[in-house]
Amino acid sequence: MSSIEHKLDLLRRGRIGRREFMAHALACGVALPAATALAARAVRADEPKRGGQVRVALGLGSTTDSLDPATYNDTYMQVVGFGFRNCLTEVSNEDELVGELAESWEASPDAATWTFELRKGVEFHSGKTLDADDVIASVAHHIGEDSTSPAKGILDSIVDMKADGKHAVTFTLSEGNADFPFLLSDYHVAICPVVDGALDWRSGDGTGGFVLDEYEPGLRSFLTRNPNYWKDGHAFFDEAEVLAIIDVTARMSALTSGGVDVIDRVDLKTAHLLDATPGVRLEETQGTLHYVYSMMCDRAPFDDPNVRLALKFAIDREELLQKLLQGHGYLGNDHPIGRSNRYFAADLPQRAYDPDKAKHYLGKAGLTSLTVPLNVAETAFAGATDGAVLYQQHAAAAGIAIDVTREPNDGYWSDVWNVEPWVASYWSGRVTEDWMFSQAYAEGASWNETHWANPRFNELLKLARAELDTGLRREMYYEMQQLCSDDGGVLAPIFSNYVFAVGENIAHRRMSAAWDLDGIKCLERWWFQDPMA
Repeated sequence: MSSIEHKLDLLRRGRIGRREFMAHALACGVALPAATALAARAVRADEPKRGGQVRVALGLGSTTDSLDPATYNDTYMQVVGFGFRNCLTEVSNEDELVGELAESWEASPDAATWTFELRKGVEFHSGKTLDADDVIASVAHHIGEDSTSPAKGILDSIVDMKADGKHAVTFTLSEGNADFPFLLSDYHVAICPVVDGALDWRSGDGTGGFVLDEYEPGLRSFLTRNPNYWKDGHAFFDEAEVLAIIDVTARMSALTSGGVDVIDRVDLKTAHLLDATPGVRLEETQGTLHYVYSMMCDRAPFDDPNVRLALKFAIDREELLQKLLQGHGYLGNDHPIGRSNRYFAADLPQRAYDPDKAKHYLGKAGLTSLTVPLNVAETAFAGATDGAVLYQQHAAAAGIAIDVTREPNDGYWSDVWNVEPWVASYWSGRVTEDWMFSQAYAEGASWNETHWANPRFNELLKLARAELDTGLRREMYYEMQQLCSDDGGVLAPIFSNYVFAVGENIAHRRMSAAWDLDGIKCLERWWFQDPMA
């Protein structure tokens, strides 16, 4: 197969976008009219088709889940939530910020005042027409004084919201924020209706491409296509069933037996076998997903930065990359910014496994040995337990005894994560540096799982957010990554590609790498090549 044919096949399968194909074809000497015709035929050959019931099995989900978007904390509720609700903005399948319920927006010169024009005529499933009050109440839901929403940290600079008629909302911020429109694409900030003067998230009403008909937390959700969906060219399936199947073997068996059409979190040890299975296709995107072991910086012994550094030098990242990810990813450097981020600090020295340095930092903490418990469950990430056991073996060479405690999957996110002082966790990452840092690293942020509070970091966070000079902004984000790596409580040894699998009849265009499963938009972006009964 020639390189042009290969790229054309990737375009047909949605693995690359039209722009990437065109650039490659022109570089290979194909004339512009011919390249355009090839791309057009490839797209027409795989035009979206309506019909069928898609069945999606996900490796996350808990009986403690809720329809309140302020409580979403894993891929299960993200997929379901994006199925029946929309946000003001979204990251497209081309990884570009576009309007969703907001048609357009503009900022003041200092980026401290933003006005969003809403789409007219958009209806909730109940028949209520979307207006500015719904938007204001939905955002306010996350920033109230008693709010525990993970989005509070990224929205707390909002000091005022006001409607300009029914179809415009103006946000006034306490400081400039060039990334503010990105923040409103966060799945937590889904727009719910106001009913009788109060925000109604309990009914599951939304403006999304599907109507939520059945919802069993931690088990199953059933949705049907919204016949009045306002967004053209989306929501092709007639029905969607989303299942929580935590066990990876059971999930993969469900796909190979035809019981489901889509699964996430493929077992990377057997991914090559799955890809060779008739009727199944392996998919992969590289974004900002990273796996971590998070230490609470206000709990002994992790309140000593020397102990934290000792633990960071005591892990063999290369072995985890090969044995847990089978090479489907890259090394992490104990901060959350990935290669695809705009201000990734590529020249920050990569931390390597060094038991002698680990012993050195233990000595600086006044210790000759250390015994610490590490709580893990497979719901944190596939291979979390195996990774902890490998880590246990690595750390022993530095005089560190890691007591690996295996926790049940159900209830892990409510009873263990953010409760126990050292746990396995994962982060999908965020499109912008400020978004990631504000939500999980800023002092007092509800998802700051390490309780880290570094004064210099928090000072830089505010300065970088309002800085319009990209060079200065880059310098600040570089320093913030270094502070996380050297002082923070997150041990981030590896970044994982998103690896999932679908039935061969599932089709899509280029997929976003901003989140898992095409930016968590698989329900409304994908279709069956041939409608199924």
